[in-house]
Amino acid sequence: MQRSRIRLAQREKKLKMEKWRATINLRRSLKSILYRRLSPVSDFTYFNEKMSFQASFNPIRDCKSLGEVKEIQYRYFSSVSTLVQRNPSFSMLNSDDISYFKRLLGEKNVIQDDDKLETANTDWMHKYEGSSKLLLQPRSTEEVSQILKYCNSRCLAVVPQGGNTGLVGGSVPVFDEVIVNVGSMNNIISFDKVSGILVCEAGCILENLISFLDNQGFIMPLDLGAKGSCQIGGNVSTNAGGLRLVRYGSLHGNVLGLEAVLANGDVLDMLGTLRKDNTGYDLKHLFIGSEGSLGIVTKVSILTPPKLSSVNIAFLACKDYSSCQKLLMEAKRKLGEILSAFEFLDNQAMDLVLHHLDGVRNPLPASMHNFYVLIETTGSDESNDREKLEAFLLSSMEGGLISDGVLAQDINQASSFWRIREGVPEALMKAGAVYKYDLSLPVEKMYNLVDDMRIRLGNLAKVVGFGHLGDGNLHLNISAPQSDDTILEQIEPYVYEWTSKHRGSISAEHGLGLMKANKIYYSKSPGTVQIMASIKKLLDPNGILNPYKVLPHSLNS
Repeated sequence: MQRSRIRLAQREKKLKMEKWRATINLRRSLKSILYRRLSPVSDFTYFNEKMSFQASFNPIRDCKSLGEVKEIQYRYFSSVSTLVQRNPSFSMLNSDDISYFKRLLGEKNVIQDDDKLETANTDWMHKYEGSSKLLLQPRSTEEVSQILKYCNSRCLAVVPQGGNTGLVGGSVPVFDEVIVNVGSMNNIISFDKVSGILVCEAGCILENLISFLDNQGFIMPLDLGAKGSCQIGGNVSTNAGGLRLVRYGSLHGNVLGLEAVLANGDVLDMLGTLRKDNTGYDLKHLFIGSEGSLGIVTKVSILTPPKLSSVNIAFLACKDYSSCQKLLMEAKRKLGEILSAFEFLDNQAMDLVLHHLDGVRNPLPASMHNFYVLIETTGSDESNDREKLEAFLLSSMEGGLISDGVLAQDINQASSFWRIREGVPEALMKAGAVYKYDLSLPVEKMYNLVDDMRIRLGNLAKVVGFGHLGDGNLHLNISAPQSDDTILEQIEPYVYEWTSKHRGSISAEHGLGLMKANKIYYSKSPGTVQIMASIKKLLDPNGILNPYKVLPHSLNS
């Protein structure tokens, strides 16, 4: 018994040393990349830049000795000539691969059932569909490590998957990539009530974490409409924004540490729980928002704020977008530290919700208004917070910023107000085909794009605008009875060009995925993309992790 304990202790010590060495080696390698001198480039060298990137990052060249070259395959996505070629250096799945994974994971965690594969191959919007023949469900970091080590040796492409609630095709295969779903890794590891630090596995569903923390007297700093399905690993990997960003900031600020598995199976232990740590490069930020293209996140430590007793929600109407902007400015000044959400939707969005969602009614039924705003405050003094909010609403009404409004009197009314805002994406799906654009823009310019698109499209489609006004995030949606090439040709690339012209971001919180990989230059300079490609090459030299996503396809073929 004593000898077995000694052997176990030695094994654990060896594993910790391997993780430590992997992290140190990554830091050294990154230093060499980031110290390379970049030559200045201009916007006019775009195509030359792409060609030079291909020379520096070429998975076909780097992996050709490992994977047999098969017949070249192509796929079209949308109608704007988005042609994707399967990387011929990636191997094809065979019976030996299946046997290995069954020995590693057990038969029940190696999924080949057609119905289950169809679900895993298809994104939430049914816009992107892969043809993977294998879904793996690891239960531990060690199993993820062994999966990636094997896939890298065989040059089998891999798609990391969580709740599969993404909107840009980032969480489903493009071709026959092996799907690695971390949903079975759903344990809460620890929670410290003093510091409010939660440590959990990547497969934890966001709503379950919200419920757990609620019972502990805390809240998640992240809240999304898809919280019932999305997983924290996917949230971190896409740097999800959501409804509370105006109060609590992004995940770059709230995630204290994480554990990730690299393409070669190395486990990077960055699972710190300290709010202060200035020991070198903070590598966790590479994996927050990289969409599984650099490594698979397996564990997360996140700082959670205490649950405050006073929550108030107001649903308001404004006559024009200018009034919405001024209302936001006044809310920041007069509500200050208790302001926790500031959401807006236009009358087109409200109309869709009322017509397509059962049980939803307009809280301001006298007439349809041009714009609606949802304001939430969260504080610790119920009487004072309510008084502060009411005073703000009264002055805004007197100043003509608010046309009408109502304060939630109980939890049911508050939920019904949120149902309207969170139900817009669902209503759009029920209305027919929808073209979705998640954009970050200067607040004063944001709705100009909606107006411009209405002029541009005329009667071809309905243009809907809603989003997180508090942090300048517009969800531009174009709704039509069915998909139409004529409509899409009017939307793209105009939307991206308009956003770039106003120095916005073509992806505020949804990521790039497959949909926007080739559009990255609208928001990022060639030099910046070159650094991204170098980091990808360092961490995933064979390019097996989530291929065809994030970076332009010219860098992945």
